[in-house]
Amino acid sequence: MSTMAPRPAQPTSIPVFRRILVYGSVLAAGIAVVGAVVGGLAAGAEGVVSALIGTLLSVVFMGITAGSILVANRFAGTAAAIGAFFGIVMGGWLVKFVVFLVLMVLLKDQPWIQPVVLFLSIIAGVVGSLLVDVFVLMKSRMTYASDITLPTAAHDD
Repeated sequence: MSTMAPRPAQPTSIPVFRRILVYGSVLAAGIAVVGAVVGGLAAGAEGVVSALIGTLLSVVFMGITAGSILVANRFAGTAAAIGAFFGIVMGGWLVKFVVFLVLMVLLKDQPWIQPVVLFLSIIAGVVGSLLVDVFVLMKSRMTYASDITLPTAAHDD
């Protein structure tokens, strides 16, 4: 006989975050195409490159958020669940913050970057990913109590 407790069923948030990643990828493809066309018309080759880099940054940051939550959900139902979840998610946000700052410093004065197009494509990606989050969460069929198991009432007869 095994002394290990059975693993609980997967958290109900996993399909939601998978849908967020899929819809976010579709959105990013749209932003990349529109941004490349508009950036190309407005600033030439630098505009196209800037739009594609801005879109890529948005996709990477969205992926880090959803991916870190999906990874953290693997600890659901274990003794270390809360600490692991918040450690992984906060670590992901910290990684995003540091990577963003480093990339902005490195890209700031590059001659092949058009700053306005880069900025607008990043903003489009961020706002778009927030809208994807809202859309997916509104369409998801999750109960309000989610994965919570309520205790049974003890009756004094």
